[in-house]
Amino acid sequence: MAYTRDRQQFGQAIADFQNTQFMLADMATDLEAARALLYLAACKVSANAPDKSRFSAMAKRLSTDAGSEVVNKALQLFGGYGYLKDYPIERFWRDLRVHSILEGTNQVMRMIVGRDLLRQ
Repeated sequence: MAYTRDRQQFGQAIADFQNTQFMLADMATDLEAARALLYLAACKVSANAPDKSRFSAMAKRLSTDAGSEVVNKALQLFGGYGYLKDYPIERFWRDLRVHSILEGTNQVMRMIVGRDLLRQ
């Protein structure tokens, strides 16, 4: 957020451009949706609900995909500076890739969800 207020393009902050505002709105919405599903999955695990595995798989898949998309958009907003180690976005972008692989790939998470849905 702060960077979009500071970065100037065509004589104004990129935060003033409608496209930037739309990107930020989409990023915030996607993160909140992933966070909400994650909290729901955590509640189901805590309650030992019968569908806890499905919701955990959905939360993991959505969270890693949304996180990767948000960081990709943030990298776009940073431009070339996003690749510099001076900014944390470089590390976020690099590290998030591994989260879609660890603890089961997102394709495996989709299989878990699909199979559980078909059992019903």
